[in-house]
Amino acid sequence: MNYRTSHQIRVVADRLVDGDPTDVDGIEESRRGTVSVFNGPEPRIVLAASTLEESDAIAAWLQERIAEGVPPDEIGVFVRSRGEIERAQHALSAAGLKSTTPAPGVDAEPGKVVLMPMHLAKGLEFRVVVVAACDEAIVPLQERIESATEESDLQEVYNSERYLLYVACTRARDHLLITAVAPGSEFLDDIQVGRQW
Repeated sequence: MNYRTSHQIRVVADRLVDGDPTDVDGIEESRRGTVSVFNGPEPRIVLAASTLEESDAIAAWLQERIAEGVPPDEIGVFVRSRGEIERAQHALSAAGLKSTTPAPGVDAEPGKVVLMPMHLAKGLEFRVVVVAACDEAIVPLQERIESATEESDLQEVYNSERYLLYVACTRARDHLLITAVAPGSEFLDDIQVGRQW
């Protein structure tokens, strides 16, 4: 039984990985027969024409969640790496929200959104999650693809990049928004639900 994520979020995230996902430490996470115990809204994917349009879309969506009564410290925003943090901060500022990046094992500051790279997401849980900047050269990370010297290395890069996105998406309990500047990550083709243009 899955008590952490809604049925809709779990189904979308499961499309990212074949079989049981294996994390970067080689630990397999069994999903066979997993059933979520509650439903929620469909996750949304926004493919924006520019980073400014993406920022506006994130800000508007987050303002809707705040208006529904979600406190900022129950919101997580994840990006692929530290290079995209500033981009996500622009969206949070546009929404009138402040962010924090707590150290592992430390609670978020009250009244602030948690903003961090995807590799720090494991073990966390939020009512609302934004996975931002899932652009074509960012997820999977182009530098990692170019560093692969053999076919088996390249496959490992793709698998680990998919798993990072899977983990970031499954940190959401109730609401999930995934954004990118078009054309977006090739992985988004696997999870097209509620796509907005």
